[in-house]
Amino acid sequence: MFTGIIENLGKIEKKTYTKGLLQLTISVDDLSEQPEIGESIAVNGICLTLTKIEGNRLTFDVMQETIEKTNLEDLKIKDLVNLERALRANARISGHFVSGHIDGVGIIRRKEIRNGSYVFYIAVNKELIPYIISKGSIAIDGISLTVVEIKGNIFSVHIIPHTYKNTTLGKKSNSNKVNIEVDHLSKYAASLNKQHL
Repeated sequence: MFTGIIENLGKIEKKTYTKGLLQLTISVDDLSEQPEIGESIAVNGICLTLTKIEGNRLTFDVMQETIEKTNLEDLKIKDLVNLERALRANARISGHFVSGHIDGVGIIRRKEIRNGSYVFYIAVNKELIPYIISKGSIAIDGISLTVVEIKGNIFSVHIIPHTYKNTTLGKKSNSNKVNIEVDHLSKYAASLNKQHL
């Protein structure tokens, strides 16, 4: 379980395909606390298991299903990714509960600056729209954000300058893909609603 508060940026160093798995190696400049083999780390919001540590390089094994449902295939060598270690039981929760299980991939249709913040307009598969609620939480590439507006299959989020500069969002352009995880509360509400129909 994660909170959607990005702790670090990593850089893609190597992508190797072995026996149906993608071995993804990421370098991290600042490893203030050494992670351990087997622990879960969110990479662009995807919960991955750490399988190897070599200095400041972290390696993860990624299954084909994960590759197909996320934006990992589009990442190139030297691209930056958002990193967050798993939530500790005694930690303060600043974002919202994020599982690291991606619901779909969104496409940035437009971004603009408005009143000092950055506004992103993101298109998603229509099947996700019932779970995206205005003023509700959503995780975009692992970043906990609040939905502002929904029109058709496009929703918008506002990004403060700190988040824009300290996550991969500052590097994103129109047509770039982002990982989407909708809020679990909206899933539960939709499930309960279906049961009572």
